Amino acid sequence: MIPIRFHPEADAEMMSAAKYYETHQKDLGKRFFASVQDALNRIRVNPLLYQEIEAGVRRCLTMTFPFCVVFRIMPNQYIIIAVMHLHREPGYWKNRVP
Repeated sequence: MIPIRFHPEADAEMMSAAKYYETHQKDLGKRFFASVQDALNRIRVNPLLYQEIEAGVRRCLTMTFPFCVVFRIMPNQYIIIAVMHLHREPGYWKNRVP
């Protein structure tokens, strides 16, 4: 199985969103994590299925939550560039792409 590695800022975004959801409803943060994990599992199964939004950068929408997982396919790993809210500043993650 190809490993998934999170950019440190993508990991921080995911944690922040989960904390936000958890403050609004018990276990909603856990459901958010499960939604992101589902997206990661779908990426592992067929990463080329997802829309290329920039050269070499793709996005996979989460279920239920207005987020997407922005990622790159590398030879030996998938790099998660952002866990992005769909209704906020769309290109903020571009400086994370080498």
